[in-house]
Amino acid sequence: MAVWLVRAGRYGERENTALERGLVAIGWDKLPDLSGVGTKHELGRLMRETYPDEKPRTINNWVTQVWSFRNRMKVGDLVVLPIKTRSVIAIGRVTGSYQYTPHLGEGARHARQVQWLNTDVPRSAFDQDLLYSFGAYLTVCQISRNRAEQRIEALISGRPIAAEQEEGELEIADLEEYARDQIRGLITRKFKGHDLARLVDEVLKAQGYYTYRSPEGPDGGVDIIAGRGPMGFDPPFLCVQVKSTDSPIEVSVLRELQGTMKNYGAERGLLVSWGGFKTSVVKEAPREFFEIRLWDADQLIKAILENYERLPGDLQAEIPLKQIWVLVPDDAE
Repeated sequence: MAVWLVRAGRYGERENTALERGLVAIGWDKLPDLSGVGTKHELGRLMRETYPDEKPRTINNWVTQVWSFRNRMKVGDLVVLPIKTRSVIAIGRVTGSYQYTPHLGEGARHARQVQWLNTDVPRSAFDQDLLYSFGAYLTVCQISRNRAEQRIEALISGRPIAAEQEEGELEIADLEEYARDQIRGLITRKFKGHDLARLVDEVLKAQGYYTYRSPEGPDGGVDIIAGRGPMGFDPPFLCVQVKSTDSPIEVSVLRELQGTMKNYGAERGLLVSWGGFKTSVVKEAPREFFEIRLWDADQLIKAILENYERLPGDLQAEIPLKQIWVLVPDDAE
């Protein structure tokens, strides 16, 4: 049994298709049906004919990925799908062989059926070495270092196994995602419980809000209330609920916030959940688009980065960051 990383588009554009239809799919849209391709050499020839202007190194990279998806990935193997639009990872098991699926549209013409075992696993549930592997700058690759198979199986069954580092070559990684995971780990350690509300409070102040943060303890369904202007008397009036648990929250929490907003006379709401949101919350969120925003760990980190220079110095000292520029690899599909 192997573990495979399969991405759903650079920006997560195939995530809904994958999760709703029970499959993983890849692009390379110019390639025809690969059902009759019998060898990796044959696939290489077809890839060169289909993409004649690509560099040999890029062709070899693509052949390796597509061949893995077409042939090396076996029924019963585990699939890991990092969800770009939420701070979670979906885990499934391959249940079918390769299929040519042009009806699914651009970016999803080659597919494998998958039974999703858990589509809402918080990134914080994984050790840093696995997160680094999940950040590989490839659409398809096998995850095998540090007993990845046994550890992910154990995580699914509720009996996580600690990491044991191995020597070996690291995959080319999405360094932006890797950096975000490091920031996520630091915030998880330093801002537990009500301290996460303190962090959110400072971010809102940096955005120009005048805030009141409830003291630690029972909060009556609201952690922060905020308004614009010098004393917070200007709209929009904001009601904020912050959940620091590692698990995704249910839609009932969103509905409770709606009631709290009415009690406080708030026009807008912000629901912050460090562990992310269940699919039921994500599906209901568009109906509340003009009243409520959802922040998971990624959205909160994004807000921190956008407002970092305006955060107080003591908070910057707790989250010490610096901006760097890195070259983005161009070989991944």
